[in-house]
Amino acid sequence: MALIAVLLAGCSSSLMDGLMGDSEGASASSSSSQALSAGLSPDMSMATENAEVAKLYNEGLAQLEKGQSKSAITKFSEVERKYPYSSFATKSILMQAYASYKAFRWDDAVIAANRFVTLHPGHRDAGYAYYLIAVSNYNKIADTKRDQTATKQALAALEEVAQRYPGTAYAADAAQKVVVARDHLAGKEMEVGRFYFRERSYLAGINRFKRVVTEYRNTSQTPEALYRLAEGYMALGIVSEAQTAAAVLGHNYPDSDWYRDAYRLVSSDGQAPVQNDESWISKTFASVNPF
Repeated sequence: MALIAVLLAGCSSSLMDGLMGDSEGASASSSSSQALSAGLSPDMSMATENAEVAKLYNEGLAQLEKGQSKSAITKFSEVERKYPYSSFATKSILMQAYASYKAFRWDDAVIAANRFVTLHPGHRDAGYAYYLIAVSNYNKIADTKRDQTATKQALAALEEVAQRYPGTAYAADAAQKVVVARDHLAGKEMEVGRFYFRERSYLAGINRFKRVVTEYRNTSQTPEALYRLAEGYMALGIVSEAQTAAAVLGHNYPDSDWYRDAYRLVSSDGQAPVQNDESWISKTFASVNPF
């Protein structure tokens, strides 16, 4: 959760601020942040086809820079409504998405960004719009005690950005957030599994922990999930599977406290954590290096 907090707090502010072009804050940032920002600024040149378009659009920018996001959204919406065939009408849709993001209105940001990519799928800023969708969903991630729909949506959007725009700043930042989103989903499975174990519903709990090691095995939740599998199988009297879970845990995470606990658990009746190669646990980890 500490990792989640750090990444959520950062949430690529430099990437977002890059949409506004260079600023005093941007110039004071690190060179790596500047490099990320540089490629994410859309064309901010003045409109030449109509002076009124330029006036409205630039008023929106000025209000956004002052932190007046709602007023900025109104101005950008007015540009789109009054001058629908202007190139700045297109940009205004994206700026509505960005202004909504700055105002912490994640759902509005997603709606506007989705509208942008639907109307202008080939636009050069489509990647940024997809990125806004992803990080807006990402910022809706709550703690593991709540419904994880937003987390799943964020994960899907982040993976899409990483796949569609490889080698870009969008993909690099999205890939980092994918790790957190997957860990979050694994954490939810762990929470439910622990609940079942407390209720002595061991088979139901095992199914949750199985999902962690099969679907989210590269997350920080995996060591505990393997221990819980050993615990559950021991409770059910399936000693071979318990031994296998402990052995796989020891092989992949030898310094983990969970392994020490698992070793004591399966050795309590004189049994050693010997791996059964035919177990689903062994096959899951056969060709996997968690790190």
